[in-house]
Amino acid sequence: MTKLVASGKSVEDAVRNGLAQLGVLEDRVKVAVLEQPSKGLFGLIGAKEARVELELLPEPDGVIEAIAFLSEVSSAMGLSVTVERLDELESVRLNVMGSDLGLLIGRRGQTLDSLQYLVNIVANRHSNRHLRIVLDAEQFRERRRHTLESLAERMASRVIRSRKEIVLEPMTSQERKIIHARLQGHSEVKTYSQGDEPNRRIVIAPR
Repeated sequence: MTKLVASGKSVEDAVRNGLAQLGVLEDRVKVAVLEQPSKGLFGLIGAKEARVELELLPEPDGVIEAIAFLSEVSSAMGLSVTVERLDELESVRLNVMGSDLGLLIGRRGQTLDSLQYLVNIVANRHSNRHLRIVLDAEQFRERRRHTLESLAERMASRVIRSRKEIVLEPMTSQERKIIHARLQGHSEVKTYSQGDEPNRRIVIAPR
């Protein structure tokens, strides 16, 4: 850790001088007072400035805080889990591993999505940069993606046969994105979203 000794007319001045040299705020350092200021004889002879030592603390890691939060929530749900961290290009993936994770995933991943939202709040509250965390359990995200892509293909075939549009069940923005991506550029059908969150739905229609 970086340490710096700074001085000033008062302890507060010494701390301010040290923070200016380090270029950080006070919450990023640990302060130890080495010497109190002394006016000396007649305020002139033997006068001494205050001296403090500033120790730079490590950068806060929002992901570590998010994992700790996730472990606490899982424990409160009666689940014993381990969390694997994977640093990806634009996000951090947290894979939850353990038994009986259906409770953590919820119906169609609704509980998992809610936890992901909370985990992102916790992570960004303890980070100096924006973090995007993707929460997964038992490879649910990948299995759900395959399910949605298969659904998109089946519904597209039905629209082609009937020449009538089909409105799908409400989905999250991430799930709608999977459907849109799967049918993007399809020669016979098009997709668009309608309605308001949380009941926004995808419509698959003939071109």
